[in-house]
Amino acid sequence: MPNCPAPNPPVRTVLLAEPRGFCAGVRRAIAIVEQALERYGPPVYVRKEIVHNHHVVADLRSRGAVFVDSEDEVPEGALCIFSAHGVAPAVRDNAARRSLDVIDATCPLVAKVHQEARRFARDGRTLLLVGHSSHEEVEGTYGEAPDRTVIVETVQDARSIEIDAATPTALLTQTTLSLDETREITDALRDRFPYLAIPPTSDICYASENRQQAVKAIARRADLVLVVGSANSSNSIRMVEVAQAAGARAHLVPDADHLTAAWLDGVTTVGVSAGASAPENLVDDLLAVLAGHGFADIRVERAATENVEFTLPARLNAPAAEGEGAR
Repeated sequence: MPNCPAPNPPVRTVLLAEPRGFCAGVRRAIAIVEQALERYGPPVYVRKEIVHNHHVVADLRSRGAVFVDSEDEVPEGALCIFSAHGVAPAVRDNAARRSLDVIDATCPLVAKVHQEARRFARDGRTLLLVGHSSHEEVEGTYGEAPDRTVIVETVQDARSIEIDAATPTALLTQTTLSLDETREITDALRDRFPYLAIPPTSDICYASENRQQAVKAIARRADLVLVVGSANSSNSIRMVEVAQAAGARAHLVPDADHLTAAWLDGVTTVGVSAGASAPENLVDDLLAVLAGHGFADIRVERAATENVEFTLPARLNAPAAEGEGAR
């Protein structure tokens, strides 16, 4: 029997989405904690997780950051950093009553939504806040005008909320939502409320939009999509949903240890991206594991170019005063 040449193994490819990973607001928030630790020394108290990534939080904790659920857990007069997700005015008032030395790491794009909430509330409008009620960002925005705000989580909510159609209303949105899902909810609200005011620019942040578009593009060509991000990261979860809606199998992968080898059975093309709060070293680790399974052909697929930068608070940019580090 003649010798038959062994069949060529299938080419295994990684489509690496760009942009991915840290956005400007996340970089700024992490830098605020790092600079505060360097300038003032530990402990530095942070209300809630500074960003929704367990690896980032663990790294900062190892360097002296103390993460608390409430400003009430911070010793009176101590330094307290507010997370990137923003806080309600009641939290700021309580921090002031307790003489906390506050540094605000709220993402400027979240702060924009808070400003809109205050403006629309002053105009006498009922605020229709599209988002997830349990998310810290929504809790903070809701707190700007709790007596005038209704949280809308689904299209069904938009169709069933008990508000008279003639009521002056305004639309606000959690910044990390899915563009497609939010569009459906917004359309339902437009249909119901003819006097619905909408901000001149979308509340969904540029980073969420870019990462969703990038993952949608690779999902159309991949057998499997892996999104690096923590389970409590809203924007990472939305990216998984976007990939699934585009027709790909998709999984959230907190880190390379969470990759299930069986997912790769019969797969020749894997799409890889990362949520806006996931550090790039976690992506590198995942790519190394995939290479071990034969996925060594990495092709970067760029959907947008990002050049957004947010400055640090002035007190962290200015030279340290003599003795400032002693706390």
